[in-house]
Amino acid sequence: MLRLTLSLLLLGFSCLSSAQSLQPFNASYTADWKQLPFTGTAERSLQQQADGSWDLEFKASMLVAGVSESSRFVVKEGQLQPLRYKYNRSGLGKPKKNRLDFNWDSHQANGSDKDGNFQVELQAGVLDKSSYQLALQTDVAQGKNTLSYRVLDGDKLDIYDFRLLGEEIIETPLGRLNTVKVERVRDPGQNARKTTLWFAKDWGFLLVQLNQVERDGKEYTIMLERGQVAGQQVKGL
Repeated sequence: MLRLTLSLLLLGFSCLSSAQSLQPFNASYTADWKQLPFTGTAERSLQQQADGSWDLEFKASMLVAGVSESSRFVVKEGQLQPLRYKYNRSGLGKPKKNRLDFNWDSHQANGSDKDGNFQVELQAGVLDKSSYQLALQTDVAQGKNTLSYRVLDGDKLDIYDFRLLGEEIIETPLGRLNTVKVERVRDPGQNARKTTLWFAKDWGFLLVQLNQVERDGKEYTIMLERGQVAGQQVKGL
């Protein structure tokens, strides 16, 4: 549930300039399901490893259910390049596990899901379902107007499009935060889901809030409760 979704050569690329380099972060969120009488929690973090690679991790829990998602990637020639993706869900219907291992030398991704093992040919600029979120965060920080990503979802390649909705000051448990508001673009005739995100301008464009309305009208929101960016505690205005 807690999931967020040009020319061929440019689509999906997120260039990291020296002025917009990655910053490690840790963030905790509350998760509110409008139709359910309880709330959940979520954790999101980005940390650099000793070998120079990065780990982006997400964990969420609510009562008897849980979701975890992680991506290991490197930054190569200014571009995010995923190395491994893992997803695990428990307690929400049938358990679900997915894994992707990216081999950029052979241009192949080896994956596994409920249907077994599979291989997919890799194209330059392809991201996984976790690392694209960081690419979006980075592109918003750079003020890009084109927010479009090629994302490998299992053995299928999808395109995720977003649009900027402008700046907004929102109230959070940490106080008022300056944010940039972004919306996922979907074909209304094919998908009625609605996803809106808010990124903190003054704190490395950390995700502050996400609101999602499902096809059946069910709605949930995650809100930043506390966070740390590059060793600094996030504070309101």
